[in-house]
Amino acid sequence: MPADRLHLVRHGEVHNPRRVLYGRLPNFALSAAGRRMARQAADYVHGLDRPVGSLVCSPLQRTRESAEPFSELFGIEPVIDERVVEPTNVFEGQRMKRAVANPLNWRYLAHPAVPSWGEPYAQVIARMDAAMTDVWTGTEAGDAVIVSHQLPIWVTHLHVAGLPARHDPRRRRCALSSVTSFQRDAGTWVEVGYAEPASAAGAVDVGAV
Repeated sequence: MPADRLHLVRHGEVHNPRRVLYGRLPNFALSAAGRRMARQAADYVHGLDRPVGSLVCSPLQRTRESAEPFSELFGIEPVIDERVVEPTNVFEGQRMKRAVANPLNWRYLAHPAVPSWGEPYAQVIARMDAAMTDVWTGTEAGDAVIVSHQLPIWVTHLHVAGLPARHDPRRRRCALSSVTSFQRDAGTWVEVGYAEPASAAGAVDVGAV
């Protein structure tokens, strides 16, 4: 039997005192508030009173740490899947406002529908769909949880909703430690819920690509 429901969970707040775009850079761990947020997301899923049979996360430190409370609550170890990782981005390690103000970087902003500054949206959508499908079909019983990143979750939402992948990154509905839930109907993904169980007041959320 496949999974009953699949939850895409975003990681919690990252310790990012320089407020750079961290992307796939190493050593960006959760802050103390981020660990609390991750626990609140896990508590929310646990409170749905639905068993979780599979847990997947990206290989980056912030997602692995955000998966830890799910492991504790549901008694399962996460499987690392490269397909749910943050996309590449030419602005990694930079402060975004400064980067886009530099004329040398303007060439990277020429084609926002692709986007020209990083991994194509279509490629992100395809790898996320493949990872979601595999964990869905590979879950013997209960729900599946994938701990991922803002952009992969958001473009998945847009694709499932039948909307263009091009978007304003400042207007994504994908808060820290949010939970976006899906089911499959006749082989098609259907979004069935979105929740923001974590208290994000005062959180720093400037590092997503």
